[in-house]
Amino acid sequence: MRKRFRAAALALAAALPAGILAGCGSASESGEKMIIRIGHNQSTNHPTHIALAAFEEFIESRLGDKYDVEVFPSELLGSQNEMVQLTQTGAINFCVASNSLLETFSQNYTLFNLPYLFASGEAYHASMDDEAITGPIFKSTAQAGFEAVTWLDAGTRNFYTVDRPVSAPSDLKGLKIRVQQSPTNVQMMSLLGGSATPMGFGDVYTALQSRIIDGAENNELALTDNGHGDVCKYYSYDMHQMIPDILIGNIAFLDSLSPEERAVFDEGFDLINKVQREQWTIAVDAAKKRALEVQKVNFLYPDTKPFKDAVSPMHEAMLRQHPDFQPIYDAIQAYNQQYPSAES
Repeated sequence: MRKRFRAAALALAAALPAGILAGCGSASESGEKMIIRIGHNQSTNHPTHIALAAFEEFIESRLGDKYDVEVFPSELLGSQNEMVQLTQTGAINFCVASNSLLETFSQNYTLFNLPYLFASGEAYHASMDDEAITGPIFKSTAQAGFEAVTWLDAGTRNFYTVDRPVSAPSDLKGLKIRVQQSPTNVQMMSLLGGSATPMGFGDVYTALQSRIIDGAENNELALTDNGHGDVCKYYSYDMHQMIPDILIGNIAFLDSLSPEERAVFDEGFDLINKVQREQWTIAVDAAKKRALEVQKVNFLYPDTKPFKDAVSPMHEAMLRQHPDFQPIYDAIQAYNQQYPSAES
């Protein structure tokens, strides 16, 4: 049923002209409500979906005579890569994409994919809330037909494996680890000694279950919300990345909004960020409790220094390759000094 619904949704999005969905003008010009379609790859229990549902309610409460917002969870409109392409063309208006995927559309997003870029969760949040840091990156895909409108907390990424605990980089040797589809993540795994296996998130559970891969790396919600903890019994807090998810919007649609409408949408984007981050904290606590008590996952807390040392050359190499990143990188380091890690 899910596959049939997803196929039908994709066919609908492909069949309708971009001007109808993304809007060549404001909804008031035609006198009919415009359908705003938003896609993401998480379940309806996930903080991201809860936040987007709050956005739907907010927009319709303020502009319900003009816009009808529809949120499509669980990759019903396709994989993240497919949804980004649909957002580019205007077949859908918004989608949530991982920062790692956006790296393939703009090299500016590469910076946020660096392992151990942020010293702590507080430094991560402060950096992402600073428009001087995020603004140039969020607008860097305008020529590709979309731009970021807000960021979503995706927590800390850690390794989890089927039957071999990871306490040091050497434990990754010989393991096939699913990573997000970005060159930076592939390089990271190479330096850590594992074998990177890029694949879409929706394919990970089956790959783990069939032992096509030995493990993956993600936040705690992947264990429970996506069932990975049913297969993987070791979760290691190496804390190698804090990578945001990004809500992107079609440029043509955003530009079609009147100043008054755009102000309402901007308020809605802020609401998404607020609700998602509040729900994230609650969801992580619940996920860890369930993983421990029901799925019997073993949580490990290795020394992170060997992991940091293994990937530290990536920082210098990136700044040599992209010297224009230096001011943003330095601004993040200032937050790292203000909000150091607990291990410092």
